[in-house]
Amino acid sequence: MKVTPFLMFEGKAEQAMAFYCETIPDSRVLDLTRYGAGEDGPEGAVKLARASIGGTEVVIFNSPVQHAFTFTPSVSLFVDCSTEEELERIVEALSKDGTFLMPTGNYGFSRRFAWLNDRFGVSWQINLP
Repeated sequence: MKVTPFLMFEGKAEQAMAFYCETIPDSRVLDLTRYGAGEDGPEGAVKLARASIGGTEVVIFNSPVQHAFTFTPSVSLFVDCSTEEELERIVEALSKDGTFLMPTGNYGFSRRFAWLNDRFGVSWQINLP
């Protein structure tokens, strides 16, 4: 048995996956399947992919169906950074066109910490232990 985070996007799966792989160290696309002719999604668009984001496998799905829900901060991706520079770089990238839930600061439980929703709506907690 294996538990894997599953991120469902509505048309922006490929952009989000590429962005995460560029932003988070030790990240890469493991495999992907694209929609074919006559399938529910746009032909050539990412249908389903697996990516290693910071060493954690994540399934990424591009739903052709519009839903009445999206991501919520009650589930987030938690990143422990090695240096303050790494934290600042990641926070700067992820926060562009996103919203902060907790701006970067010292909250007592961490030297530096930020919690934000990125431009795709995915919630991230970025930590410097």
